[in-house]
Amino acid sequence: MPAPSSERSPALVGWRLLALLYDFFPALALWMVLSAAFTLGYTYLGHHAARENIAPFSVLQWLLWLCCWLATGVYATASWRHGGQTLGMRPWRLVVTDAAGEPPTTHALWRRYATGTLSLLLGGLGFWWAWLDRDGLAWHDRASGTRLQRRPKPS
Repeated sequence: MPAPSSERSPALVGWRLLALLYDFFPALALWMVLSAAFTLGYTYLGHHAARENIAPFSVLQWLLWLCCWLATGVYATASWRHGGQTLGMRPWRLVVTDAAGEPPTTHALWRRYATGTLSLLLGGLGFWWAWLDRDGLAWHDRASGTRLQRRPKPS
């Protein structure tokens, strides 16, 4: 007997990757704004030549990367906390919940974000793991006690 249409089904890896691809664009916009602010600050406040860039692997560049990671985390966790979805998850009807189907805690969402980052740095291994997991969960789902589910199409 098929599941009632009101139930949510687990999100498959393909849906997750499509949402991640869509969410790359708002994240990229945040990174551009932060990079412009850092570059302007470096150029004008530091009295450097207008053509001089932030040195690769310098403390300032590492600080920029940290700020980009934190800004992306704020975007993701705030979106998940208020509505369960980022912009990239909306077209695919994906929603983040806790194991009971309720909105997750902010702590759990930051754990999800941090573990998802580690997974991406390892070539997406934590996402691919969902194909082997008995419940179809990725590393960040397991680590945070959250679930990514797909809502049914509205009738």
